[in-house]
Amino acid sequence: MLLLFVVAVFSQNAFAQQPQQRRTPQQQRPTETAGSDLPSLSVRANSKNEDQAKQLESKVWMREIYRYLNLKEEKNSPLYYPVQPIGDRMNLFTLLFKLLAHDKITAYKYFDGREIFTDDNKINFLTDVVRKCHILYTTRGSGNNAQIEIDDNDIPSNEVTMYMIKEAYYFDQATGTFNTQVLAICPMLVREEDDFGQAIRTPLFWVPYENIRPYIARTYIMTSNLNNALTYTIDDYFSKRMYDGEIVKTTNMMGQSLAQQVGNDSLALKNARDSIERQLKFFEQKLWVGKDTTQLASKSKKSPAKSSVKSSANARGSKATETKAPKAEKPKVEKSASAPSRSVRRK
Repeated sequence: MLLLFVVAVFSQNAFAQQPQQRRTPQQQRPTETAGSDLPSLSVRANSKNEDQAKQLESKVWMREIYRYLNLKEEKNSPLYYPVQPIGDRMNLFTLLFKLLAHDKITAYKYFDGREIFTDDNKINFLTDVVRKCHILYTTRGSGNNAQIEIDDNDIPSNEVTMYMIKEAYYFDQATGTFNTQVLAICPMLVREEDDFGQAIRTPLFWVPYENIRPYIARTYIMTSNLNNALTYTIDDYFSKRMYDGEIVKTTNMMGQSLAQQVGNDSLALKNARDSIERQLKFFEQKLWVGKDTTQLASKSKKSPAKSSVKSSANARGSKATETKAPKAEKPKVEKSASAPSRSVRRK
């Protein structure tokens, strides 16, 4: 017992002599670096994104469609709300804006009628986005190390009320499936001019969908007013075609839009859009073989026989319950006198 007491006292003294290390405030909680509210990517996410980007390589038929998505419509509103970030929740344009600000993705200049995704057409975020949209910002540092800071309230996400998307309808020969895939997204700034009072649409830039897929696949949005659970990501929203937009152009050899082809008449444009939608549905329906007509014909032939058997059985059952009707008596024929009679011999 004495030995145990001595050991215990020695250990307490030794512990008291050791200086206690206190954690600094920086060690107590992780510091928030620039862009920490953006979803992080893993090697697996990048690898999966590369595999999905290769889906169009085995196509044998494809048609490219351009659509306008009006975010004021209820079906497209999940891309618009929340207008200002709420915690880690943000709308699509705020996410794109922050990804560009932190140099995580690359965007390309908008040209009327074509998209050119080359290094020569990459946008400069400060010149082509911040200054073009007249966004307030502050500069931290100087020279090459200078960084711009923009408050979330100054991001014009409330004015980006439209998107132009480029989608591909294609038949995949490797899997034997007919699919739809979004290829690129262009946010459009909608502002009213004081002189005319008309809303002017200003396309900002093109972003290839494969560049933003790893990020939007981790960004959850609310897709229903009746269910407030965040069950879908922005990638799910596009891949499941939960949006609704009017067709403004199809890829053609002349590079013309629908308005250039049929005119600006609203009825003519509607008929052209409906015609394109019918063509896409007709092509998909003709890909698959319908039911065998010979089998349908044989089934139709057998069905009357079965019905006749059932009807006869029902008839038998009904006869058992019904009272028998008296048989009609045959009229007696009187024998003429001249007719020969047969003699009957009784034994």
